[in-house]
Amino acid sequence: MTEFSAVKESLARQAIELPSWAFGNSGTRFKVFGQPGVPRTPHEKIADAAQVHAYTGIAPTVSLHIPWDRVEDFTELAEYAAEQGVRLGTINANVFQEDDYRLGSVTNPDPAVRRKALDHLLECVDVMDATGSRDLKLWFSDGTNYPGQDDIRARQDRLAEALAAVYARLGDDQRIVLEYKLFEPAFYTMDVPDWGTAYAHCLELGDKAKVVVDTGHHAPGTNIEFIVAFLLRAGKLGAFDFNSRFYADDDLMAGAADPFQLFRILHEVVRGGGLSAEAGVAFMLDQCHNIEPKIPGQIRSVLNVQEATAKALLVDADTLAEAQARGDVLGANAALMDAYNTDVRPFLADLRTEQGLDPDPMAAFARSGYAERVAAERVGGHQAGWGA
Repeated sequence: MTEFSAVKESLARQAIELPSWAFGNSGTRFKVFGQPGVPRTPHEKIADAAQVHAYTGIAPTVSLHIPWDRVEDFTELAEYAAEQGVRLGTINANVFQEDDYRLGSVTNPDPAVRRKALDHLLECVDVMDATGSRDLKLWFSDGTNYPGQDDIRARQDRLAEALAAVYARLGDDQRIVLEYKLFEPAFYTMDVPDWGTAYAHCLELGDKAKVVVDTGHHAPGTNIEFIVAFLLRAGKLGAFDFNSRFYADDDLMAGAADPFQLFRILHEVVRGGGLSAEAGVAFMLDQCHNIEPKIPGQIRSVLNVQEATAKALLVDADTLAEAQARGDVLGANAALMDAYNTDVRPFLADLRTEQGLDPDPMAAFARSGYAERVAAERVGGHQAGWGA
């Protein structure tokens, strides 16, 4: 097995981006549960995200969602983030929460609605210019509920036209990362339902368009690690949205439902060189903390991804390759299982100590009193949540 010392350099470079919306109130179709101390402004969301980075050391950037995180001065917001010890990262567009988008946004049969949606996407590129963000993440709720509701091929033409217009607006160092989802809110067809559709559109667009793999957006039983391996091989894996699912797009904490799947995915990332800066893969969380406290939920998720990454890095690549070459099925599987069954928590605690961090981030945050302080301070106003 690979020695622990060989893993440290890679883990020291690891960065996991946090979603601003994870710090707001969220819930199910039936109820959104409020919590004391939930942020009311983008600035307060960033302050909370900075706590996660302060205790884990590997969450240096925060994704914004527009218009949820719209401010008058994005340059000032970026400066505030830097003061808190983090940076602004991916800009997420929102073309799914207005009544005009009932029949779709960029694929809507009404050209006026399509124009409105495209204008918002272009506005998001303006935000990227102000914040210094590299990536524009696009997820479309567009689709149909019934056979014959709209022309499936025409919707693909409209989608391609909108994507091309946004792509043409990108700066030299900016990218589109295109997300897909099997179903919901549309139930008959989604216009970007799977990785193949996203991949085809990104191929057509060019080198500055990559695919986002959201781990909760697949049919049950889908081999996500195969998708990761394929996209890395093709140079088209742009980002992850890490979360867990039992049934559909549950958006639970990363590694909670199936930690072995998270390990298998990260093994393919390591095997394909996806941890290198040159690969350009953004590792992000995309979760909704419905009943658990927000900041500890993000800390636990970051630690789960870190642990899975450490185990993936411990796979003895030479032993694995030799077993594969001689057709040793059980030997090859054992090479993976030996790494997965290693308890990396003491090693990661020692690594944090070496980095000047508390070895137990969860306990350290609980002792800090931050949650109690913001609960007392953030009284009044409108708590952030879905749509705010």
